[in-house]
Amino acid sequence: MIQLSHIEKTYDSPSGPVKALKGIDLTIERGEIFGIIGLSGAGKSTLIRCINMLERPTAGKVIVDGQDMTVMSEKELRKARKNIGMIFQHFNLLSSATVYDNIAFPLRLSHTPEAEIKKKVLPLLELVGLADKAHQYPSQLSGGQKQRVGIARALASEPKVLLCDEATSALDPQTTRSILELIQDINRKLSLTVVVITHEMQVIKDICDKVAVIENGVIAEQGTVLEVFTNPQKPITKDFISVLLSNELPAAFRGGEVSKEPLPGAYLLLRLTFIGESADDPVLAGMIRKFPEIEVTMLFGNLDQIKSTPFGRMIIGITGPEAKIQEAIQYLRQQDLKEEVIGYVRRHDTASV
Repeated sequence: MIQLSHIEKTYDSPSGPVKALKGIDLTIERGEIFGIIGLSGAGKSTLIRCINMLERPTAGKVIVDGQDMTVMSEKELRKARKNIGMIFQHFNLLSSATVYDNIAFPLRLSHTPEAEIKKKVLPLLELVGLADKAHQYPSQLSGGQKQRVGIARALASEPKVLLCDEATSALDPQTTRSILELIQDINRKLSLTVVVITHEMQVIKDICDKVAVIENGVIAEQGTVLEVFTNPQKPITKDFISVLLSNELPAAFRGGEVSKEPLPGAYLLLRLTFIGESADDPVLAGMIRKFPEIEVTMLFGNLDQIKSTPFGRMIIGITGPEAKIQEAIQYLRQQDLKEEVIGYVRRHDTASV
């Protein structure tokens, strides 16, 4: 649906040219929710504005639904943009217009007859859960309701692509969840291709199929959310994920020496990651039964989901005969999970930390 080829964007500044995008290549398939995550100034908002040509790239091609947007005239672009809806962080609603009129606004700009506008706006109000707010004004709405109006307005022209530029950044966590659920619902019901720009890994984890991590105008890493989340390769990606998944040791072991070799009185700490159906498998129970000579202590555990895929992490401590510990590790490596040996660490009094 969207093909970005060697996209570059350079701005002029008093101190010289500034390269915001440096050779971006991305393919976004029809019907998927694709996330683009990066820090402030990384170039993500510039990139999404290049998709609908609100920012014209300095170099490269933007292909949307088979059409090269970069060679279009302004008249052709206006027509093509009807297939690309966009929602913003700060809603951008007309304060003097009702909810109904805000949604109808782009249709009136294109001289759509009022009877046809009504046929489009009323179902959209139902879709976004605002059927009872049609005649209210933005000042009477909550932040989440305002964003729902923005989403309905973006859908009024029946686009094939929906661009979301930090659409939940101004919302509280509970409202953010409801908006993300709405975007997922719209994606399913309307088969829309959705591009989500964000700096929040939680947003990516909750609704996206694939993700690209942008840093200093280049794509640092991309892939399915599950792949990137469970096996990040770049420091920037690991930093984003660490916000959700702390790699710190449990408090009773934090700050102690971590040794690759056995230490007297130390636990061997392992970090285990379970993905998909394996998250429900009794792997630890099986290991304890198989190796009764060792003692296994669960120090940390968490079960979550990446979109609809179960995802669990835990840290365990093992003590016992060294040979049996190594056999137990080999047993874990044969299971459907990811295993990381942290090292041997002595437990200490948490009160002294």
